[in-house]
Amino acid sequence: MGRRLAAILSADVEGYSRLMGEDEPATVRAITEYREVIASAVSGRGGRVVDAPGDNVLAEFASVVDAVQCAVEIQRELRSRNAALPVTRRMQFRIGINLGDVIVEGERLYGDGVNIAARLESLAEGGGICLSGAAYDQVEGKLPLAYEALGEHTVKNIARPVRVYRVRLEPGPPPGPPSRKPRPDRRAVMRVVQVVAILTLLGAVGWAGWRWLGTPESLGLPLPDRPSVAVLPFTNLSQDPAQEYFSDGVTEDLITGLSKVSGLFVIARNSTFTYKGKAVKVREVGRDLGVRYVLEGGVQRAGDRVRITAQLVDAATGYHVWAERYDREVGDIFALQDDVTQQIVEALAVKLTEAEKVRLGRVPTAVPEAYDLVLRGNEQRKRTTREGNAQARRLFAQALELDPEYAAAYAGLSWTHLQSWQFLWSPTRESLDRARDLAERAIALDNTLADAYHLLGQVYLWQKEHDRAIRQAERAIELAPNDADGYETLAEILSWSGRAEESIGLIRHAMRLNPHYPFFYLWTLGHAQYVTERRLEALDVLGTIVQQNADFLPAHAYRAVLLSEMGRVPEAREAWAKASALSPRASTAGLRERLPYRRPADLERFLAGARRVGMH
Repeated sequence: MGRRLAAILSADVEGYSRLMGEDEPATVRAITEYREVIASAVSGRGGRVVDAPGDNVLAEFASVVDAVQCAVEIQRELRSRNAALPVTRRMQFRIGINLGDVIVEGERLYGDGVNIAARLESLAEGGGICLSGAAYDQVEGKLPLAYEALGEHTVKNIARPVRVYRVRLEPGPPPGPPSRKPRPDRRAVMRVVQVVAILTLLGAVGWAGWRWLGTPESLGLPLPDRPSVAVLPFTNLSQDPAQEYFSDGVTEDLITGLSKVSGLFVIARNSTFTYKGKAVKVREVGRDLGVRYVLEGGVQRAGDRVRITAQLVDAATGYHVWAERYDREVGDIFALQDDVTQQIVEALAVKLTEAEKVRLGRVPTAVPEAYDLVLRGNEQRKRTTREGNAQARRLFAQALELDPEYAAAYAGLSWTHLQSWQFLWSPTRESLDRARDLAERAIALDNTLADAYHLLGQVYLWQKEHDRAIRQAERAIELAPNDADGYETLAEILSWSGRAEESIGLIRHAMRLNPHYPFFYLWTLGHAQYVTERRLEALDVLGTIVQQNADFLPAHAYRAVLLSEMGRVPEAREAWAKASALSPRASTAGLRERLPYRRPADLERFLAGARRVGMH
């Protein structure tokens, strides 16, 4: 045995037992992949992996700077990979780093230097890094990172308290030298003693009310670099359950309004509506979605009157930032929604651009009944069934009879025709042409309607006008910089247009805005990985899709092509058989006409793979 001074990195998985209990095979695959990431990062920074039992990894470095740089690289890479997974399946490592004397026996390391690193790891949050005071002293001022002092901690089997620092992963200036604190005078000391005495006395009758004085609980996802908001579904407070569509519509419109503000980070409807009808705690929502603020409230409609209550809550502390109650006529619903949006923007000290002020203040229609019909139409369209689509089309048409200048009604009607084309309910190009005409009409009436632009982008894509499709999708993002579906649309278009590398970054951003994303986000990611020949990654993502939605034809077809390219012919034929069962009339000629690839080589690659597995 010998001794040496070493920088020790200890890592483990937060919630590993839960992950294994829910899905052992998926957890084993994930931890195998993530261990490879960690091992590569350790080797790249001149370290070595000492041991890796279960979900733990122990590594040794000669330099603390190298160890910290390695830990940051690991967490950033794993954060990127986790963004593509459902929240419940994300595997987040906690990392602790210590500089200390260790005992060396062969390839193994022992001693307090190792034990302290393990204790620091347990103090870190999922996706986070904690340093000992000894390690911090070596990196202070040497890396473009910020640090947060967490004080001294008494840890198991270590005699002396350990100074602990949390690494902030976002870039920041290195901390300066500690300033000398002036010696407090006697009166200041006495005031502190009095405050402590008062708090102690209050604690005797109920300390729970003072918990806000402590450190807020850490969030599961890293917070964005600007104020972040999730709007929970507003509760239907009316006596009539049939009014549910109205409270949902008000919630969606608030999300849409906030999404237009570039100074905010707004979670998408798809993610916040997963909490609908559930009793949830604001802090848990904040951790789950990675936001600082949560907006919640209720809607009560009676006759021509509507009452809305709304409160903005700080998810870290549970404290209300702002709350208000509105009692208006239904005809004033747009002004009411604008008031709520403006109040939130003011409460979070966000500055609106002049263009944003114009967009937020725009009144979509002066006919409340038409607005009501559009809300009902959107509810039906989102069912994505042939019957729901037909009913939505009737409702949007009725809205246009009441207000022929209502842009959102034209956009809704356009969506029904595009949906008919996409789901082959009306496979002729007439549906696609009709969707294009209606979307262009919507934009002519309201050139700030982001939804119409990303709708038109999809239409242009399927008409193989790639440059026009890209311009429309980019314009949608300019108008609504927080709209996750807008980023997903642009990502999808770029994949088909030969720019799949850009697509991957955009779809991952969409997934961050929409952590509980729908399965078609995975399709966009998997398709981009296929185009860039990341075969194993694409195969894994497409496999997840068919588990979630066994009737999604493209996932089966592209799995078959990928498996054939990898020489796994029996599996490829099995996947193609599932695709053929869903679309028995598919042919090379039909796919050549329909698939909107811009580059002929991309199209020929897919068709060649399809022919290998039996398509004619």
